[in-house]
Amino acid sequence: MPLPDFLTIVGMALACALVIGALGLLALRLLHRRPLIAQLFVVVLTSVLSLAAGVLAVALAMYISPHDFLVVVTVTIVAAVVSVGVALLLGLRIARAGDELRRLTHAMGEGEVVDRHPSDAPSAEFEALATELAETSHRLAQAREEVQAIDASRRELVAWISHDLRSPLSGLRAMTEALEDGLASDPARFHHQMRLQVDRLTSLVDNLFELSKISSGTLVLTLEPLSLHDLVSDAAAELAPVAQAKSIVLVERTSPDHTLVGDPRELSRVVSNLLMNALEHTPTGGEVRISTVQDAEGVTLSVRDSGAGIAEEDLHRIFDPGWRGTHARTPGTGIAGTSGAGLGLAIVRGIVEAHQGRISATNEPTGCRFDVRLPSGVVGSSR
Repeated sequence: MPLPDFLTIVGMALACALVIGALGLLALRLLHRRPLIAQLFVVVLTSVLSLAAGVLAVALAMYISPHDFLVVVTVTIVAAVVSVGVALLLGLRIARAGDELRRLTHAMGEGEVVDRHPSDAPSAEFEALATELAETSHRLAQAREEVQAIDASRRELVAWISHDLRSPLSGLRAMTEALEDGLASDPARFHHQMRLQVDRLTSLVDNLFELSKISSGTLVLTLEPLSLHDLVSDAAAELAPVAQAKSIVLVERTSPDHTLVGDPRELSRVVSNLLMNALEHTPTGGEVRISTVQDAEGVTLSVRDSGAGIAEEDLHRIFDPGWRGTHARTPGTGIAGTSGAGLGLAIVRGIVEAHQGRISATNEPTGCRFDVRLPSGVVGSSR
């Protein structure tokens, strides 16, 4: 083909394509808020018309016979109709997929758990998006359940704390009014009872403050090397009178060699809370054992009691703030020095996790066992 003829053909085809393309862009601009199938139809129609216009223009310019021209027109029309039909079918599939994705998104917004069969997707991208939406729906449902559980726990905690605050305050008010009116036959006994109620309120406020620091992530650890044996011995000595009063045997099996890096004050609270919990739920004449075992990765502190154990359905809740599994946890039945508000084990878990450790509770044939696993060295918040 001579070069001038070739350049003429290219110019005519380019001119037709530019004109049709410009009209297509204008149509897309006018339809930018219309359904996707309409825009897809415009794109395909623009491509087909650009091709058809170029072919027909070149065919007319070549002065081909009427028969040949009719063949070209027929072939072009058939190809255009098939192309537009295929585009419409694809557009319908994409539109249905879009409606399905919109339905899934709406269902997620309503809190439903949605699933979708990947085979319904018109393309790999839609399939991946539908699968991701379904997975996100499951994650959101799980998150909602966790939030609801936390909210229920918070309401329960507020209710218990309100009750725990009201009881000693009412007692203090009654005793102070009796002292003011001169109706107290034994003022010294009243003063003693008032001191006990104040101590109980102080313990409750201290626990709430500690729990708030743990929950807000503002608990700061003062890390230093320490002997877990010393912490256990001090806590056992402090609670020995309580054990003696209930005729409970307190058995220590620790070693001075069991050392780690941690906060002595916070870990002392962990040991004391676990021991107080064990003593509180061990019947008279029972036994509480506390032991430590060390390996290359850390130290395990175990506290065993000879109580009735914990209901299996409650094992996952015992570390929730304010949880009280039985009537034995109601205010007024705890041992001296405890608030009875169900915060002790929640504080223990928070402190252990702040030391990058973990705590678990299991039932045994003779009672319950709490295991605290602490790493030998703690890398985290310190001062």
